[in-house]
Amino acid sequence: MRLLWAIVHALQKRSKRMSAELGVTGPQRLVLRVVGLFPRISAGRLSAVLHVHPSTLTGILQRLRAQRLLQRSADPRDRRRAVLHLTLRGARVNGANRWTVEAAVRRALAAVPPRERMAAHRALTLLAGHLERSPR
Repeated sequence: MRLLWAIVHALQKRSKRMSAELGVTGPQRLVLRVVGLFPRISAGRLSAVLHVHPSTLTGILQRLRAQRLLQRSADPRDRRRAVLHLTLRGARVNGANRWTVEAAVRRALAAVPPRERMAAHRALTLLAGHLERSPR
């Protein structure tokens, strides 16, 4: 448990530093990364990919749009549906490498042999599944 709390604390600390350096928090950066990978993704699909409630995502999207990092537009194939894409400014922030959570994760995982990474992936996947389930 201490290790998990240490990771949560370090993520929050890195998020604050990213906010100071890049102008976005960790969760905002993650949204930019996913939208960058999947341009024209819907907000509903994005919330599913990120495993967050749509109401949680709404605030993040509003802040990113206010900062002109993200745009929302009607899907040309279905005008009832909105899709998200990065602005030029959002693409620049998305391309930043320094001070990011994923850069720290990448460096840490590079020091771990592939077999151990696979075991860690399995353990974290199981943990996430157990934490997401309702308590019985």
